[in-house]
Amino acid sequence: MPVFFISPESVTARTISITGDLVRHIKDSLRVAIGEMHWFGNGQDARYLTEITDISKHAITGQIVEMIQEPAHISPRLILGQSLLKGEKMDWVIQKATELGVQEIIPVESRHSVVQLKADRLDHQLTRWQRIALEAAQQSEQWRVPTIARPQSLTLVLTNGHPNSTILMLAERRNGKSVQAVNLQEDMSSSLLVLVGPEGGWSNEEMELAEQRGVEPVTLGEQILRAETAAIATISILQSRLGRLG
Repeated sequence: MPVFFISPESVTARTISITGDLVRHIKDSLRVAIGEMHWFGNGQDARYLTEITDISKHAITGQIVEMIQEPAHISPRLILGQSLLKGEKMDWVIQKATELGVQEIIPVESRHSVVQLKADRLDHQLTRWQRIALEAAQQSEQWRVPTIARPQSLTLVLTNGHPNSTILMLAERRNGKSVQAVNLQEDMSSSLLVLVGPEGGWSNEEMELAEQRGVEPVTLGEQILRAETAAIATISILQSRLGRLG
């Protein structure tokens, strides 16, 4: 059963009130009826099993039957820094990374990226990516919807940094450690940032910059995978090692 996300302000002690686009989706597409039970999440740390009690044109109301809290985090949060990919590949990576439990996605403007987002289309594209992430989070019953950051250069990603984070860069032609063997922090307050290059790979300058900043190069082995395949393969391995998959 999917988990539908609502704002924390929509929840009271005993009821939830749904408005906006979600009403149309639930009412028109799913044909939800009064008396049905559905899960709703506040996108933070709680889910509510709710009995639908009223359906109108612009709102749906439900009675909370049960509330459960998000389990405590016991491993680092996973962040994907994905270089911009062409066509629908970026959409696909965002969708699948969300299904696998990535908590933040940073689109990276790298030297070999074919895609260059236009300033006047950026907000529209970010809204679209965030919607893809929301739908994937609902379908895969995540507790939270990952944040899609504004596109930024690799230099900015490394300059901003992430406190207490380990940064890995997937580099297929470098003598890096295997993703399966690289050391991972176990501190739940830390984060793990994985950087994946575009179709043309990272430039030598980008690799040198990353190494100067202490980024550890990693590899998936002898096979050279497509960028989008490499991203999902890497996330899957790391999530399995962190105890979240498999």
